[in-house]
Amino acid sequence: MFYGDGRKEEKYYMHNTIKIKKLLYTITAASKNKVKGSQGQFPLTQNVTVVEGGTAILTCRVDQNDNTSLQWSNPAQQTLYFDDKKALRDNRIELVRASWHELSISVSDVSLSDEGQYTCSLFTMPVKTSKAYLTVLGVPEKPQISGFSSPVMEGDLMQLTCKTSGSKPAADIRWFKNDKEIKDVKYLKEEDANRKTFTVSSTLDFRVDRSDDGVAVICRVDHESLNATPQVAMQVLEIHYTPSVKIIPSTPFPQEGQPLILTCESKGKPLPEPVLWTKDGGELPDPDRMVVSGRELNILFLNKTDNGTYRCEATNTIGQSSAEYVLIVHDPNALAGQNGPDHALIGGIVAVVVFVTLCSIFLLGRYLARHKGTYLTNEAKGAEDAPDADTAIINAEGSQVNAEEKKEYFI
Repeated sequence: MFYGDGRKEEKYYMHNTIKIKKLLYTITAASKNKVKGSQGQFPLTQNVTVVEGGTAILTCRVDQNDNTSLQWSNPAQQTLYFDDKKALRDNRIELVRASWHELSISVSDVSLSDEGQYTCSLFTMPVKTSKAYLTVLGVPEKPQISGFSSPVMEGDLMQLTCKTSGSKPAADIRWFKNDKEIKDVKYLKEEDANRKTFTVSSTLDFRVDRSDDGVAVICRVDHESLNATPQVAMQVLEIHYTPSVKIIPSTPFPQEGQPLILTCESKGKPLPEPVLWTKDGGELPDPDRMVVSGRELNILFLNKTDNGTYRCEATNTIGQSSAEYVLIVHDPNALAGQNGPDHALIGGIVAVVVFVTLCSIFLLGRYLARHKGTYLTNEAKGAEDAPDADTAIINAEGSQVNAEEKKEYFI
């Protein structure tokens, strides 16, 4: 609240209060003659919301005012300003505008104790008032994440807690992992010792795996006092896990007389130690031709004796893993024959195509010949049964006339 500090402030406030009371008495006496004219006079105010530490502007307006005074008082009913006269000695309170139609004051560096109902009074007869509630928002502190101890082993259950204090009203906490929000979390709200602000916390539980290594888990605090710019805390995860191993050959078809490089690709955290190469469960049989360089096994001038199972083994402080590769050395000539064209197959396909074509031509010829014979037989039909030559000719001509009326189709 806007309370004076010490005897000087109290004396100052009492002195101004006496002066204001005398002035109010004069105004009240004068107002008795203006009762009828003051019926349409009403002070108008609005509620104000401000962030702690900010500046609040309290404005009281009167649309119709016949030179009647205005006054602002705080929730403790202490007069702050009477018209343009300051009543309470508080350097945070300043006059913004004073006229017969408006009295506006500002309160800077607002604290939570300043919250409450403020009154604007218009000294008509009777006195008319309007209330304005000042709401002060408590800004949440920067959040902190606890519960992480590095490193975490793959498969362990991790519990992270995010906490922030000083928010009013209580802030909201949200969790994100790989930019994806996690909904299944626990939320707790507690009132602070000042009984005005809150401490809120949220707990996230999940089981980690190797894909979580290097992932950023973010705790985000949302609150209306932050002007759409949330506060965040971030925890980068460090997960330890056993190696994963894979053998990659330099060629898919190793040939006799050519070199071969087998690369042992191993991933793990901590980074695996230098890998161990073995063949058929024992040491490499020919160190002069089989040279290990880092994670690579170089075999010079392959031959049939190199056939077998090669094993790469990687180890770190968490565990051990391995992979195997079965080497089969191919004869260059056999590979060349396999890669060349198969003439027997091509010849067989051509023979089948020729045979099918000849059969199709033969069947088509027989079909056409049979249909042509039927046509000639029908054309002479009627002439064979005639008793004489003249009748036969007439019957044949009649058949031709009828034939013209028919439509014939040949395939």
